[in-house]
Amino acid sequence: MERAEEHSKRENRDSGASTALDYLNPQYWDERFSSEEHYEWFKDYSHFRHLIQQHVEPDSKVLELGCGNSQLSEDLYRDGISNITCIDLSAVAVEKMQKRLLSKGYREIKVVEADMLDLPFTNELFDVVIEKGTMDVLFVDSGDPWNPNPETAFKVMTMLQQVHRVLKPNGTFISVTFGQPHFRRRFFDEQEFTWSVEWGTFGDGFHYFVYVLKKVAPRQRTHVNFTVKRLLLPQTYELIDACLFNSQGKRLLEGNGHSEEVETPSINLFHEELEGEDYLFRTNIDELNH
Repeated sequence: MERAEEHSKRENRDSGASTALDYLNPQYWDERFSSEEHYEWFKDYSHFRHLIQQHVEPDSKVLELGCGNSQLSEDLYRDGISNITCIDLSAVAVEKMQKRLLSKGYREIKVVEADMLDLPFTNELFDVVIEKGTMDVLFVDSGDPWNPNPETAFKVMTMLQQVHRVLKPNGTFISVTFGQPHFRRRFFDEQEFTWSVEWGTFGDGFHYFVYVLKKVAPRQRTHVNFTVKRLLLPQTYELIDACLFNSQGKRLLEGNGHSEEVETPSINLFHEELEGEDYLFRTNIDELNH
């Protein structure tokens, strides 16, 4: 008999897009959500909880963008955060999520059909806005990653403008993504945004980025690059953390302000990572944009 985890992986591969362009098609998502009960893009909450928990308080008013059929809102709820609103563009996803949450007794979590490019909320309403893989879809067919086409740039800027608008002063935007800092920073650094930016990484072999952007007064804008990597080393796992890097990728030595070049160890992708849709999604987009 097929093991449960193997069956789940096979279902996820079967429901994946045949090409990255499918991710831009609303019909694809409706059809997928109609048959798929659950899928976690970019790992589940347990993998990056340590990077964001200090930024989300029990009384935080949280907005999740592009909830799909993820269990992120449920994980946040079990962590003591109950004031959560989820949105998705797919009516199918919204209906199924509402039913699932009600069946589990999570009645406080609200699920709304909405477009993140035109959020139906008043200004300065949320303490935290979080997205996991939703922004990445905007970069499908973006062209040169160093210079995305105007349509992509417009959509990304519109999304960030909407997020900035609905965040309270000192509110926090959390983005879990494939997007590397040198590709995301051009958008985060736009003068109209008053972000204080931190970023970190997580993942075994195949790394994901977590950006924490706090809405502050313009004079308080800073960029703090931090990294937490779990690397696959011969015959053992080693957690390498507490290393600060500057924007050129040099390790900052504690206390003296000097920096040194750090050679990144070779990393092997696990077999399940190579089979996962996250990896296929990234590969398809890279091929499409080159």
